[in-house]
Amino acid sequence: MTPGRPSTQPIDNQIRRLRFDHGEMTQEALANAVGITRQTVIALEAARYAPSLELAMKIAEVFGKKVDEVFFRRAAG
Repeated sequence: MTPGRPSTQPIDNQIRRLRFDHGEMTQEALANAVGITRQTVIALEAARYAPSLELAMKIAEVFGKKVDEVFFRRAAG
């Protein structure tokens, strides 16, 4: 990554696994808990959407995790 330039690597996440580990929480339940739509949860899980810092923090809080335990950059290659 070049200093001063944002990375183009997708932001991946553990949301689907964490939902399963949390009593098989539905996408709808997570969406309601953090104030987003189910469609946004679907896009997040598919790594088609990178959340704002505020949203990432809310999602991590629901699961009792740190943000970097939920969201991470995909390894290159």
